[in-house]
Amino acid sequence: MAVESDGRMGIDAATALGYVRIAVYLLTALLGLSLLLVGTVAIIAEVKGTWHWAIHLQSTLSYTAVFVSRLLVVLGPLFVILVVGRAVIDDA
Repeated sequence: MAVESDGRMGIDAATALGYVRIAVYLLTALLGLSLLLVGTVAIIAEVKGTWHWAIHLQSTLSYTAVFVSRLLVVLGPLFVILVVGRAVIDDA
């Protein structure tokens, strides 16, 4: 069975922009979940009021800060590409 192709390799701009949109949504969901995690640990630490949970809160904040900073390094440019791409590409 033969497959016909137009000789063009790769994907078009609208499909690439769709992949960028999926990546932006995924990274934004990860950002929201990480903030939810910090909030949950903070509430537990406040309710328990012990030094043990205060240590958990401090370590959670430090690890989440590193994670969110790396996430924003990737999310920022992808969001700009998404906004500019949607303005430039008609099919998006």
